[in-house]
Order: sequence, then C-alpha cells, then structure tokens
Amino acid sequence: MNIRAFFAALLMLAATSVPAADSPLIVVEGVQMPGWVEHASGARDPLAIGKRLVDSDRIYTGPGARALLRLADGSLVKLGENAILALDDLGRKKVNMRDLVTASLDVVKGAFRFTTQVLYKFRGDRDVRVRIATITTGIRGTDLWGKADDNRDLVCLIEGKITVIRAEEAFTMDQPMSFYVAPKNKPAEPVAKVSQKQLDDWATETEIAAGKGAIRKGGKWRVYLAEVGTQDEALKIYDDLRTGGYAAEIRPLRKEDATTFRVRISNLMSKPEAAALGDALKGRFGITKFRVSQ
Repeated sequence: MNIRAFFAALLMLAATSVPAADSPLIVVEGVQMPGWVEHASGARDPLAIGKRLVDSDRIYTGPGARALLRLADGSLVKLGENAILALDDLGRKKVNMRDLVTASLDVVKGAFRFTTQVLYKFRGDRDVRVRIATITTGIRGTDLWGKADDNRDLVCLIEGKITVIRAEEAFTMDQPMSFYVAPKNKPAEPVAKVSQKQLDDWATETEIAAGKGAIRKGGKWRVYLAEVGTQDEALKIYDDLRTGGYAAEIRPLRKEDATTFRVRISNLMSKPEAAALGDALKGRFGITKFRVSQ
C-alpha cells in the first residue's frame, strides 16, 4: 500500500462511527473523593475517571464527597455527599432509525442532580426514570434536583417537564423553579415555587467544589503519595487508599540497579488541586509526605 492510500484508509477509519453498543452507557467524569462503585458481586472499587458503569452497580459517596457521571446522551448526573445511587435498565438502541438512551436511576440516599447538556450534540431520544426514595419521575430532557433523607423526599424542577408518581398520586410538573416535597409517612405538600437563593444553596450540595482535590476528566496533574522500595509496601498503601475510596495507582520506577514503587493519584486539574488532595491525605493511609507534578 502506498503512503497516500495508507492515509486515506486512516481517514476512512476515523470517519466511521462507533456502534452504540461499544460506547459507554454511563461513565465517571469527576470525583471529589472518597467515592466507590459496588458491583452486583459485592466487590467495591474506588470511583475512577473513565470508569464504565453497568446495570446493578451502586455508587456511594463519602463525607464531603461529590460524583459526576455522564450518560450516553450527554446528560450529567451529579451526586452529593453520603449518597447512594443504584443503576439499572441502562441501554442504547435504535428505534425508528433514532438512538434511544434508557436508564433507571434510583437515588436511595442523598442529593442528586440530572442535567441535560444543551451543547452536547445528541440527536436521539431518552427514556430516563429517576426514583428519589418514594418519588418516581419520568424525564424528557430537563434539569432537576432532588434529595432523599431521613425526614423527606424532594424533587425540584429547574427546567423542562417531568411526570411525578408517589403512591396513588400522579401528575405532571412543567413549571420551571417549582418543587414537590414528600415527608416520610405523611401526605405530600402542594407543589410550590422555589427561590433562586434556595436553589443556589441546594445546587452547592451536588457541585464539585474548587480547591477540594477533585479528580476530573482531562486532568493532567498528579499527586505522588509514596515512593517505597518494595512492592508489598506499595500495595499496602495502594490497597488502603482504594478501600478508603481514593483512586490510587502504582507505578514502578527503575533507578540504576534498583526499582522503587510510586503510589499516586492522577487526573487532577491543577497544581493547587493536586496539593489540596495531598494535604488532605497527609497523615492518613501511611502517607507522610507528597509531591505534585504533571
């Protein structure tokens, strides 16, 4: 094959669309740690950037944590601290020559936000159902915030339209900036308007905060938390970090006639973010010092 034909073949390959079945149905894009995914087998892994999630996975966030997930249609799912989100019915298929993305998102506990990305080019349809403890909603392209706690379940429609079902009650919410509250074991309250200030306060519960050492898609900074002489020492720190909900990695480093092992966390967006994570972990998991680099 001559060079011109070779590059023509490469261009044809690049132009070929990836089948829907090969693209992730839901993937991790940001984590303010600690956070975990628990699989149907019961095994737990820390939430890591690029992690593909599947049916029956459960997402857990710890104190002060946040998680950012992206569905196949570009919609964003945000979780606040001490949250539990169960995934089911994840799918992407062709219906009448159009992509249909499906998902059932069960907010067992904590604060949650679902946002359809207007700028994300998705020309298909979505069938997404969100259950916030006792409240079930059906979504058709919208922005909503919700929370399940010990006292009440709440859903706030920021923009768009949702159907709401609770016990024998079923209705449509289509007025922006309105919310519905269902106290535990009590009748629900009437739908009411929410103030911008209240919405802003709620939104902070699900947004990844600056300066907290969060990892994000596209982050190029790393924090090195240990450099030890044996693999066993490295594995001890690595395992403890990952059990604690931190997406640690091990990298061997050859130095002359010896090999050392580095434990690090990658995908931080800036040097200050990497340093903030190092500061937060110093004195924990056997970590005594750290350094950051790209």
